[in-house]
Amino acid sequence: MDHDEAVAYLDRHIELGWKPGLERIHRLLEMMGSPHLRSPAIHITGTNGKTTVTTAAASILDEMGLKSGMFTSPHLERVEERFKVAGEMATPEQFARAVADVAPFVDLLEAETGERATYFELTTAAAFAHFANEAVDVAVVEVGMGGRLDATNVLESQVAVLTGVSIDHAEYLGTTEVEIAREKLAILKTGGVLVTGNLPDEVEPAADRRAEEVGTVRRTLDRDFRIEDLRMSVGGWSYDLDGIYEQYDDLYVPLHGRHQAGNAAVAVAAVEELFGRALPSEAVRDGLAGTTVPARVEVVGRAPLVVLDGAHNPQATDALARTLREEMPAAGWTLVVGAFRDKDIHAMLAPFEGLVGQAIATAADHERAAEPGEMVMAVERVLPGIPVTWVTPVGAAVELAREWSRAEGAILVTGSFYVAGEARAAIVR
Repeated sequence: MDHDEAVAYLDRHIELGWKPGLERIHRLLEMMGSPHLRSPAIHITGTNGKTTVTTAAASILDEMGLKSGMFTSPHLERVEERFKVAGEMATPEQFARAVADVAPFVDLLEAETGERATYFELTTAAAFAHFANEAVDVAVVEVGMGGRLDATNVLESQVAVLTGVSIDHAEYLGTTEVEIAREKLAILKTGGVLVTGNLPDEVEPAADRRAEEVGTVRRTLDRDFRIEDLRMSVGGWSYDLDGIYEQYDDLYVPLHGRHQAGNAAVAVAAVEELFGRALPSEAVRDGLAGTTVPARVEVVGRAPLVVLDGAHNPQATDALARTLREEMPAAGWTLVVGAFRDKDIHAMLAPFEGLVGQAIATAADHERAAEPGEMVMAVERVLPGIPVTWVTPVGAAVELAREWSRAEGAILVTGSFYVAGEARAAIVR
């Protein structure tokens, strides 16, 4: 199986969508010899911030001289982005080998159960196969959606992380923050440690109860570890961190948005609790300084300024808008926006009121994408009075935004990681 054959094999399972339940993935991994149990793991869930915490934690581990395996989703341009070892994306050959390792067992599973495995189940299994092939020391794994019924919840993780909770995927996870939190908190296993970012007040008791149920401890931001002297720096944020076991000074996170400092602090705490001790200060400092997360307030162009962000729910667009107002206040923004039909599009657009002067609706090449005409109507309702049109594909929308903005303007591409990914492919190349 070569790279193209591996991609085609996975793509044949996309139409199955999300099928909740752990029976298929448990059986598949059992057939494969349980590669997911060959290394300790940090398991990360939350409505937003998961990928930042995952990336920062893996970077710290690598700076400590360990070999991390990192699994994230979704990918922006290439599926191999989901699988990284020691900070390096899987090569086409490594990716093909991992999928080839999984494929015969998938055939056996489907023959045995009469059920087809999903795309996410296959990528999860392939990630564990890749980690086993590369003999990683620690797996740092991001939940796909929710937690309790997510395919990654086969892990027996030593540390579980909940970055935060807000309403998203309500049709699958629940209609209240407490219901959603319970789904996400189910990744915490007996004997593990729960590390949390800032949670809504009504969610706090649920987190404490889950920790009590499994007989473990909870470490939370602003109580057990806290940020001190947070200050804006060129291209990111600097601060000191009063960690769980140690004080770490002069930290720098090269990510826009003050909320990213909190995500980085959660990552440090998660790695501290993996070892149950203080970490080498230099590894923490270098690990955070080396953290890069594409499509999170990512600047990919100048003259005009072009920023990509995969914000796809109201909490994320609110953080995005606050970041732009604080860090790039002089910019006059042209908004290029596309979202999925099942999102609260009006609530997602609301934070941009007064921030953007014109908008172009678009749609990613995805069956869940909202029609551009629907996006135009949403923009007209939520952001009345600004010029708005629609263009597809995403690359063409970005080109029109360049014409509208001219060299002195600024372009914001957001609403979906799929929109950001298609824009990135068009711009960065």
